[in-house]
Amino acid sequence: MDEISLNGEPAYDDEAEDFEIEGECAMTEYVGQTGNILHGDNPLAPAVGMEFESYDDVYYFYNCCAKQQGFGVRVSNTWYRKSKERYRAKLSCSSAGFKKKSEANRPRPETRTGCPAMIKFRLMENKRWRIIEVELEHNHLTNPTSVVIDAEDNGILNFDEGELRNNVNKLKLKRGDAQEMFYFFTMMQLRDPSFFYVMDINEQGHLRNIFWADTKCRATYGYFGDVIFIDTTNLIEKYEVPLVVFGGINHHAQTVLLGCGLVSGQTVDSFIWLLRAWLTYMVGRTPQTVVTNQCKSLQTSISEVFPRAFHCLSLTNIMKKVPEELVGLEEFDAIKMAFTRAVYRSLRVDEFEAAWEEMVHTHGLIDHNWLQILYEDRKRWVPVYLKDVFLAGIFPAKENEKLTSPFEEYLNENTTLREFFHIYDKALLELDQRETCSDIESRNPGLMLKSRFYFELQLSKLYANDIVKKFQDEIEGMYTCFSVRPMNINGSVSTFIVKEETWDYEVIHALSIIDHIGLEEIPPQYVLARWRKDIKRSYSFNYGWNGIDINNPVHRYDNLYKCVVKVVEEGRKSRDCYKYVLKALDEILNKVRIQEDYPANSM
Repeated sequence: MDEISLNGEPAYDDEAEDFEIEGECAMTEYVGQTGNILHGDNPLAPAVGMEFESYDDVYYFYNCCAKQQGFGVRVSNTWYRKSKERYRAKLSCSSAGFKKKSEANRPRPETRTGCPAMIKFRLMENKRWRIIEVELEHNHLTNPTSVVIDAEDNGILNFDEGELRNNVNKLKLKRGDAQEMFYFFTMMQLRDPSFFYVMDINEQGHLRNIFWADTKCRATYGYFGDVIFIDTTNLIEKYEVPLVVFGGINHHAQTVLLGCGLVSGQTVDSFIWLLRAWLTYMVGRTPQTVVTNQCKSLQTSISEVFPRAFHCLSLTNIMKKVPEELVGLEEFDAIKMAFTRAVYRSLRVDEFEAAWEEMVHTHGLIDHNWLQILYEDRKRWVPVYLKDVFLAGIFPAKENEKLTSPFEEYLNENTTLREFFHIYDKALLELDQRETCSDIESRNPGLMLKSRFYFELQLSKLYANDIVKKFQDEIEGMYTCFSVRPMNINGSVSTFIVKEETWDYEVIHALSIIDHIGLEEIPPQYVLARWRKDIKRSYSFNYGWNGIDINNPVHRYDNLYKCVVKVVEEGRKSRDCYKYVLKALDEILNKVRIQEDYPANSM
């Protein structure tokens, strides 16, 4: 027997000596994407023999089918091998089975019907997932329009303690919010047929959580999904819009959007649902590193949904909270200075530990609860502990740097949900234009070099300008280094002592060392593709409802790029299409060059 149960009492499989895990995870109630697993057509009905690349592909496919018919989906059973590898599963209608009897004084009404609709699928020897059993018939009516959207008449919530429990489990909407939301989703789908949204409905039929993302979010994640951040500032600071933002960093070190959500509260259930919705949209590809605000329920949820990702706490958020948490102390200014010095000036772990201990003892902060929690989590947010973790600039390591959310300048605590949906398009448009402007600037030569080092010229030809400028800051730092001497050689790793002003630093790899040992170029393994200016992205930008401005070079560039991408997609479908498109593009290029030489207004 080589399989074990990972939680609860094991239940035997009727086919072999395997164990299953029974679940009650009603993750998705309605999916708002018209499309099969990859494209924009209506999905086929599930059938025995269908094969998929991954478990998440099957899950996404069945949810798309559920959306078409108007029923929810739950994970009924999952089987694992002893190696903890998932190899078999069952997805059911959310009305499957019946609830266990409750001893509560006011038990919730039964909403399940014992519905038999389901699919079973398993991992085959070719590492693909195959559907092995299907039941399509439901024993209840299915209707995607039966969702109850709650809206307060006046925006004021009045309820007793018993009602409070129920209201925490649903999204708080004001009059008109629901209509505005559905108008927003409708307009987004008209503009982008692959626009994705999913709604979580509680057992009373009330809207609880929402996730949405457009086509560009998934494409962007494909290029810049190594490190992401999840911004919950709106929840922590009690904004009127309970927004959660998934973001990343592009090759210009700019913030990019990877998805959005609205949640009913900072609960483990809401966060797990949201993370799974996002992961489903991203076809099961998990990030290497996740950066979040301080939130225990979110931290628990990330360990559940992204168990292999490294979880960091946002240093920007922590530094922002320092005045709020410490301002009442008598020696606040001195404490803040000591805190900042320990975080940003410590170059080794022992230096941070000593500086922190001195701070808490000198100012009598040993029992300060917030500082105690920070210290326990220090390996998730103090820069000196994160030297071996790739963070793509999401984790600012300098005092004057901070991480910003894509919607930070458009939202405040008083922004209403209706206002947010109105400004959403404008915010995305400005993000797109900023990225395109940086693309154009990086492709045009003219960036001033600050040294005669060849490796500066090398990277200026490869990297986007904003990244080269950060590299130039490091080059300027070389001029404060007075001497370099070898300290230790251990196999292929050499350690040097670099003297900078009055400090001696122990260095394993740095620009001063590269120059000292006579290397002209940065070794290729240190030139990261994610920062290159010539990265070929498959996504294109949109311009809202007003179309493009042909007098704007950014608009012209993006719209032409979008058109060419469509041509390329058609041309790759066959050898004949490829030859035809290649010939046509050559002809167009020749005609454009003739037009440049003899413009129409000069004739």
